[in-house]
Amino acid sequence: MERNRVAAGVVMVPCVLLGAAFLSTAVWTEAAGENRPLAAVIGVLLMLAGLASLRLPAVADAGLPDPVTKPDGVEDSP
Repeated sequence: MERNRVAAGVVMVPCVLLGAAFLSTAVWTEAAGENRPLAAVIGVLLMLAGLASLRLPAVADAGLPDPVTKPDGVEDSP
């Protein structure tokens, strides 16, 4: 299976943005309060998940056969 870079980007962008928001809340504002360590952990995990989506290879199709495609103009319906 070929790696889909668009799908990886769709996963990466929200994860990195949310991770950055959690980290910035944990570091720079008083809004986190006593949940500051939790916000920092969630931020780091989201950042790592987003960046890992770009680095991990595509997962194989678990033994499924390759899909068969027909050339344009060929109809094989009854």
